Amino acid sequence: MNSIWSYSAADGYSTGLSLTGFVVETSDGVVGHVDRQQDDTGVQHLVVDTGVWVFGKSVLIPAGLVTRIDVEAQKVFLGRTRDEIKSAPQFSRDSETGDMAYLSSVGRYYQELDAEQGI
Repeated sequence: MNSIWSYSAADGYSTGLSLTGFVVETSDGVVGHVDRQQDDTGVQHLVVDTGVWVFGKSVLIPAGLVTRIDVEAQKVFLGRTRDEIKSAPQFSRDSETGDMAYLSSVGRYYQELDAEQGI
């Protein structure tokens, strides 16, 4: 895996920081709240409960998409739009948080978006 699965030095994350319950915002609105997080090196990610926004589904967000964490306001900010998050490979089972094939498909999806946008 690569840096999409790690927090950046500038986003405000520190080892051991629990983001559970934090509100998750994209560049164009709130997508939900952090239900749980995975902090294993190389596969850091958040599982976000979208509530009714995506019909009660959860989405898996690689840590590299986090642009800023406001601990005081309990918010996580992502450098993506709601539609980009909604269009990511569907997260349906907890076992997928450790499924390298699924994680690779999520990583590929966001890397292809970066390439399309010239990032």
